[in-house]
Formats: sequence, C-alpha cells, structure tokens
Amino acid sequence: MASATSAKSSSIITSLNKSPKNPKITSPNNLFFLKTKSPRPLPKKNLAITNNALSSPVLTTRETYAPKEVNNGAGSLRTRPSILVSEKLGEAGLAVLRQFADVECLYDLSPDELCEKIVQFDALIVRSGTKVNRAVFEAAKGQLKVVGRAGVGIDNVDLQAATEFGSLVVNAPTANTIAAAEHGIALLTSMARNVAQADASMKAGKWLRSKYVGVSLVGKTLAVMGFGKVGSEVARRAKGLGMHVIAHDPYAPADRARAVGVELVSFDHAISTADFISIHMPLTQTTKKVFNDTTFSKMKKGVRIVNVARGGVIDEDALVRALDNGVVAQAALDVFTEEPPAKESKLVQHENVTVTPHLGASTKEAQEGVAIEIAEAVTGALRGELSATAVNAPMVSAEVLSELAPYVHLAEKLGRLAVQLVAGGSGIQTIKVSYRSARGQDDLDTRLLRAMITKGIIEPISDMHINLVNADFTAKQKGLRITEERVSVDSSPENPIDSIQVQIPNVESKFESTMSEKGDITIEGKVKDGIPHLTRVGSFGVDVSLEGNIILCRQVDQPGMIGKVGNILADHNVNVNFMSVGRTSKKQKAIMAIGVDEQPEEDALTKIGQVPAVEEFVFLNL
Repeated sequence: MASATSAKSSSIITSLNKSPKNPKITSPNNLFFLKTKSPRPLPKKNLAITNNALSSPVLTTRETYAPKEVNNGAGSLRTRPSILVSEKLGEAGLAVLRQFADVECLYDLSPDELCEKIVQFDALIVRSGTKVNRAVFEAAKGQLKVVGRAGVGIDNVDLQAATEFGSLVVNAPTANTIAAAEHGIALLTSMARNVAQADASMKAGKWLRSKYVGVSLVGKTLAVMGFGKVGSEVARRAKGLGMHVIAHDPYAPADRARAVGVELVSFDHAISTADFISIHMPLTQTTKKVFNDTTFSKMKKGVRIVNVARGGVIDEDALVRALDNGVVAQAALDVFTEEPPAKESKLVQHENVTVTPHLGASTKEAQEGVAIEIAEAVTGALRGELSATAVNAPMVSAEVLSELAPYVHLAEKLGRLAVQLVAGGSGIQTIKVSYRSARGQDDLDTRLLRAMITKGIIEPISDMHINLVNADFTAKQKGLRITEERVSVDSSPENPIDSIQVQIPNVESKFESTMSEKGDITIEGKVKDGIPHLTRVGSFGVDVSLEGNIILCRQVDQPGMIGKVGNILADHNVNVNFMSVGRTSKKQKAIMAIGVDEQPEEDALTKIGQVPAVEEFVFLNL
C-alpha cells in the first residue's frame, strides 16, 4: 500500500525568470526536432518533441540569438536583425522596431513575392491579411526566427509549421481592449435607439418618428457573456448607463466581478433573464454556435444582442429565425462567421440588425497601441527575452522533456476534464494538483505538467494558446491560483510520477459523484503503457483510457447496466472504445466510465438519462 510521507505545496503565481532550473528563453533559431527534419545541422543539446495532440506542439530548449554578418541578398552585409512588415503598422511601432533592427515595409505582397523575399529576414510582422503558411516557413529556410501578429487572432499563421521551422509566434492581445469595449457600447446604444435605421430613413427623404421609437437602457439587465478584458470594460460602462449587469464566465473570480458591481451567474440564468446580451466569448470548439435555436428559445422574448467578439459563436441562420419570430427584437453585429459576409446575407440585410465591418479595434489610439505592443514583443523575442504573448514553442530542458513526455497528455486531459465538470456561476479560483511520486523533492521538475494542466483548464473556453512560456502569466491574469503538492509514495523511482490528482475547491459540479468528502471536484489519472488513463472520480475508482470522449454515469449497482447503456450507444452508431465500472460496495452505488469515439447525439444521451437505475450522468468532450 502506498503511503504519503511528505507533501509540499507552492503557488505557480511566481516569475519564471526566478526559477534556477529555467534557462533564459532565447530566439528559436537552431532547434532540432525528433519527428521533423531540421532546416540545418544543430547542436545535440537542443532536443524537441512534436506532439500533434497539443496546439502548442513543441517543447524545446533554446540558444541566444546573436546577429551575424549575413548577406541580405543584395550583395551587402548586415549585422543587425532584419524585420519585414507586410501590412500597415503605426509609426510608433515602427519607431520601436527601428531602434533595434533594420525594418523594411513591403505592403500588398503576393504569396509568391512573400516567399521569395522572406529568406532575407529574421522576423515578420503581419496583421490579418497576410497568410503565413507552411510555404512561407519552407521558403525562409530556417532564417525566420519570429512572426508577430499585430492583433489577437492567429488564424492566418500556421503554428505547427512555425514551430517545426524554429519560429516563435507572438501576438498583441491587450492594446485594443478599450476600443472594442467602446464599440460594444456604441452598438448597444445605437441599437436601442434605432440610430442606423433612422439615419438611413432620413437620408432617403423620410421622417418616421413613430416607427423608430426605441427602448431605454436604464434599469434593464445586461448579460455580459465572457468577463475577460473586454467584457469587464463593457460591464463598467454599462453600469454607468444605469443598467443592472450580470455576467457568465467560468474563470472569472467572483470577487473581481463584485468589485465592478457585477453578479456572476450560470449560462442559462444569464440568457434567460437578460434584456440585452453582449457577447465577449472566444471562438473555440466549446463556444462554436453556442447561440443557436436551443439557446435562443430560452431567452426572454424581445431580447437584444450585441456581438463584438467572434462571429462563429452565433448560429447566424438560427439568429435570423429568432429575429423573424420576435424572440430577438434586435441585433447589433461587428463580426460574422465569414468576413466579409455575402452581399445577399439575410442577417446583414435584416431590418432589425445593425452591422459594422469588424471595427472593434479600429481607433487611431488602438492601432498605435497594437503597433507598439507587437513591436516590443518581436524585438524582445529577438533579444531572447521571455514573452507573455508567445503562442508556441514552450521551453523545457531535454532531460526533463524526455522523462515527462508520456505525462504531458495526461496532464492536459485531466485539466480539460476538471473544467468541464464545474457548474454554477461562482468561477474557478483555485486548482490543487498533487503529484504522487517516489522521487525526492528536488528531483521532479513539474513546470511542464503544471503548464499542461493550465492549458487544459483554460483553452476550452479561451482563444489563448497556453504553453510553458505563458501559462503562469495567463493563470495570474485570469485570477486562477494553482498550487502543487508532491506526495511521496512507495513506488518505482524509475517512473517520475505514479499518478496526478487535480482538485477544484469551492465550486459546484455537473456530476455530484466527482465531489470528494471535503467538497472538492477530484479526479486522478495515471499513464499506463504510454496511454493516459482516468483512475479515480471522486471516491470511485475507475480505469478508462483518456482517448476520444467520456460518458460518466452514476447508477444503482445491478446486473445488465453495461448492456443497457452499451445498446443505446450502439443503436446510435457510437463506438465504445473503453468501459470501466467502479463501486463503493456490492449492489450499492457505482460509477460507469465509458470511452466513446464520437460525440453522441442528444437523443442518445437523453435515453441514457432515462434508464431507471441511472441517477446522474455527464458527457465530457476531450
């Protein structure tokens, strides 16, 4: 029997620069990839591993960037870094760049022209119009060390290719916060008073005062869906307009919301009680088309919706139907699933919809701010400084990487499982991670695993890409405190970790059986034959492979339950890849953990819930 003999906790809210084991991050030239071809010979000490399951797929050590005398293609030599700016950037940002590097602004390059010129540059700065795909990195032949995206989204940059060819990708996520919030408020007020429609009517020679009677904002309830940087700024301004503001965000600390005078509530409570809804959610697999026929049907008749976040969070066809049947009285949209939207779009042409062409960040001040932010991020990366906005290539020593590689997937999966189990509107504030190991206190570097757990917790409902470089920073920004505990157990010291346990205290759970005796959501996992397994749910022992997705059922322990649930899934063409049952005692309570390859249809899940012996169940998307 393993026995706990020691435990030590430490918060991750510390500076990575202060860690004695954490070397200074430097520009990602000279990387060696175990599963990819290197563009040129590299030192043996720079090891990396590619893991396609991670969106930040490569973990590596780095060497300092040192400008060398390089032929710039025109026959002359240069000793400073060279930066290509392929789209218009504010002068303040260009000034920052020119203090450190040679800067060339070449706008409107064709894809072929970009590939032809990129080999001359150490860094590339783009906005959303330039596609930095694999062909660009191949053409750079390892010379391109940093790609800077002047803005938040990085959909136009091939992160996998960037990492394979040793290019660090950074973005500028904060400078346009106020501009986006102000635009949200502008759309809110103009929609409420029919400003755009009345303006068009007057310019057409009409005077229709009675047609464009608006609604007042004071005393109305605004639901802010996503209480991050932009959402919280919208909330502040809406409070100033006399509105009652509620918010939904599973990661927002309740005390931070209270400081603004905002109540955190569940998703369903927010949409069902709001007079106005302002959307500030990132576009992820979890949030894609989260506003659909089902969610619109739960809203108050006559609700008004503003979206300055991402177009894909709304099912646009469903919104048109909701507008036509009067459930949604009006909508004001700055973003669309496809941009620009089709000219004949029913949504754009709808008389109760106000639209703008993605102007959220389009103020002079925001554009200058983004320019400075991305310029500082790029020059900092070329100097070899840690970047809080890095979105790929986390750093770890080769020795630690090799040893912990099998546990990386487990750590992320446990984080993803844990966050999906949280219910209610209180928000996650603390995560406790326990590593059970036979290793000594100083013989287990868990920074990589901590980052992967953070990644699993944050990425499902965030547009941030989490890695070892930005995990601590991001957690701190979101008010998330992660503590680590190492528990000594009697197991083989050859394996660095026996098991990983993740606990979330002071929250409600969608699946009550995950709650420990202390009232915490508790799950635990191990690596078996290189594959991550879920081994404990609350007080129930299970054993299910963390591949695909999982259904958890709490049931009365009786014969035939596996067959009943299995037959329902089979009837709906859902393949079961793993199944495990854990119970407290014979014919009492049991937990059935089922691994499935596909996401079951709603009808299949409903039928599982209708099995008489099933007391609760939850579907978890991994």
